[in-house]
Amino acid sequence: MKSINEFDYKKAIQALNFFAAKEGGSIDKMKALKLIWLADRYHLRKYGRPITNDRYFAMEFGPVASTVKDLIGFNMLGKEELSYLSKYLKKKNDNTITVVKKTDSDVFSQTDIEAFEVVYSEYGEYKPIYLSRISHKFPEWLKHEEILKSKVSLREDIKYSDFFENPKEKISEKNIFTESKEELNYAKSVFNENVTMACNWL
Repeated sequence: MKSINEFDYKKAIQALNFFAAKEGGSIDKMKALKLIWLADRYHLRKYGRPITNDRYFAMEFGPVASTVKDLIGFNMLGKEELSYLSKYLKKKNDNTITVVKKTDSDVFSQTDIEAFEVVYSEYGEYKPIYLSRISHKFPEWLKHEEILKSKVSLREDIKYSDFFENPKEKISEKNIFTESKEELNYAKSVFNENVTMACNWL
């Protein structure tokens, strides 16, 4: 298992593949980014670690996993990452990726798959722009709303610790983030321990 500070490109690519398959073989870029953010958020709050270990930014249309965004665009990738990506996905156009090969679920833990299934079951029916609007209600984006809307900055760093915070208003009829205070505190303690261990390995 990779440490919590190391991006897992195989998991990220297979996550994109998983959601594209759920969509019938192709998925919109924005929708893919929002579903992966929701899956990382769900898994972190329940099990104390994200799935992709990506770096998140608050941007105009909501939280964005930055390297996953590069994967979807087939941009700024190393030879190894691009080779692996091309085995499983291809660009249909600038806003859509398409499945080439069946998802390799062996890269995932059972809890990773749980997160994907829960997220798609609850949010898979929504259009990309609606998922974007929902994401603007979460604290990890709201903390940066003012500076983003002012156009002073196009993106701001999101801390994983902000994923443990709950929205102040109702998000939608469907809400998968219903952990108790005790559950969140436990997951947070696991996360902090994982971060400490990762730092010690550097």
